[in-house]
Amino acid sequence: MIINTGQRTDIPAFYSRWFLNRLKAGFVMVRNPFNPIQVTRYDLDPSKVDVLCFCTKNPAHLLPYIEKIPFRQVWHVTITPYGKEIEPKVPPKEEVIASFRALSEKVGNRALTWRYDPIFLSGKYDFDFHLRAFDHMASAMKGSTETVIISFIDLYSKIHRNFPEVTRVSHTDQYRLAAAFVSIAKKYGMEVVSCHEDPGLARLGIHVDGCFTKERIEKAIGEKLKVPANANMEAREGCSCLLGHDIGAYNSCRHLCRYCYANYDQNLVLSNWQRHDDASPFLIGNSLPGDIVTEAREESWIEREVSLFENKKAVHQKF
Repeated sequence: MIINTGQRTDIPAFYSRWFLNRLKAGFVMVRNPFNPIQVTRYDLDPSKVDVLCFCTKNPAHLLPYIEKIPFRQVWHVTITPYGKEIEPKVPPKEEVIASFRALSEKVGNRALTWRYDPIFLSGKYDFDFHLRAFDHMASAMKGSTETVIISFIDLYSKIHRNFPEVTRVSHTDQYRLAAAFVSIAKKYGMEVVSCHEDPGLARLGIHVDGCFTKERIEKAIGEKLKVPANANMEAREGCSCLLGHDIGAYNSCRHLCRYCYANYDQNLVLSNWQRHDDASPFLIGNSLPGDIVTEAREESWIEREVSLFENKKAVHQKF
């Protein structure tokens, strides 16, 4: 199975010590965000958990420990060109790019993906700005990844609440930007993948199959997976990405990006941060009276081919 860490918060950036403690303890407890008394206990056992998937804007805190994490790893690192008025707590871009390159040296460029998302247009961040920024970043990361993922901003109600002046990128501008990004990415040895966008982008040379699909994870880890039919139940409609089994919590990412879908209340983010305990099995808080704890059903999804010799041995033992 796959454990995700980054759909709800940024664990490498803000909770790396807690995460390493969980690996040492061998388990983690996760509250259902829509029914908090329901708790799932996951064993962090390499014989059951095939892959750990990380999404972060700052991998630096986990870099010294990468080789000590006894799991296959897939990393998505988001690096965008926005300033502090949009991403208040994200480190300087050049620092994140340096960490990106160092991470690639440790996990390999197939296991590491650059995310340039979300994309929006404004007076400051206009079409030409994005082209210059994308080219500069792609040049700096040449050789460190084979893939860049793009997506255009989705105007969820929680995003509108924190970022009311942002507007949707028009269909025409999406295609103009996407075509330019394909040309730039190709120059630096990268393919462009879209995340839950218009399938018509495929005619520009963009891969529209998704960013966390079975096939992309297989390519990253060099193994074939036999994925259960219900494994992508947490994905959005029309999305085939494997986004379940996330151990994070909403309203806990302290980057405080104005476009974030996982934070809707900055005061709650700060309150949750104060409730965080590196020694707790929960990311936020601890166990509570009335918790209903369920053991996750965990089994390896790695397809292990059975050799002809093993088949003959099994038949002999059967009879």
